[in-house]
Amino acid sequence: MKRKIIDIDEEKCTGCGLCIPDCPEGALQVIDGKARLVSDLFCDGLGACIGTCPEGAIRVIEREAVPYDEKAVMATIVPQGEAVIRAHLEHLLGHGEEGLYRQAVEYLTANGIPVPPHDTAGGGRAGPAPAAPMACPGSTARSLPEGEAGEAGRAGRAEPALRQWPVQLTLANPGAAYFDDADLLISGDCVPFAYPEFHRDFLQGRVLLIFCPKLDTDVAGYVTKLAEIFSRHTIRSITVLHMEVPCCSGVRYVVDRALERSGKTIPVNEQTILITGRVAEEGERTIRRRPGRG
Repeated sequence: MKRKIIDIDEEKCTGCGLCIPDCPEGALQVIDGKARLVSDLFCDGLGACIGTCPEGAIRVIEREAVPYDEKAVMATIVPQGEAVIRAHLEHLLGHGEEGLYRQAVEYLTANGIPVPPHDTAGGGRAGPAPAAPMACPGSTARSLPEGEAGEAGRAGRAEPALRQWPVQLTLANPGAAYFDDADLLISGDCVPFAYPEFHRDFLQGRVLLIFCPKLDTDVAGYVTKLAEIFSRHTIRSITVLHMEVPCCSGVRYVVDRALERSGKTIPVNEQTILITGRVAEEGERTIRRRPGRG
């Protein structure tokens, strides 16, 4: 079958092993000085190992692969102890894999193994045990109540307007409750650095998702994930922000393809940000080349 799975660039990989702890499924090992995918069977293709690779040697691709087997994975995880079981359950929930999570819990129950207390993806910890490091902490869906981000509004500082976490589309859980009846802000990830009033002018009252259509490797996956978000929730509006450089206009392309796939009609407001830090007026949509340059 064709499915998403990890791919490792051997030329970039230094064999540091930092990716290994973030793969509780046991799909990765360092062999002959390089990180290797030892079994398609154990790789869920969710990419928890990507963020800890300092060389950018790991990516998610789509290819023919043996189907992922949650029961086989649990058989390798259980002997590693409660902390690893907990990390795996949180990893699945953090990526919205409720079906695989249920399979994992069923395996534990069927084999008389206690389900350890664990973070239920933003819904609070199940049970009284203290928190353990998660396999993918950055992907846990979390709403940010007003004022949680601090007291930056005092002493003349700008007030933060971020309402949820995570913001990177790769890490977003399509089932997160904060998407219900939301106004979405879908932005190229350079925009907040170029536009100094990003929070005040665009982020207020919106749920944020960011990505880079040029450098991110799984643009097709972004279309699929956005389409799932659009399909599973009532989205009131979409604001698209991208830089003036032509490659960044791919943000709108991804949104349009996702809308087509979902079959939803949602109002879209598109704005272009100039590299000078202004919102573009009509006719200022792409960066102009200077005379004499190719």
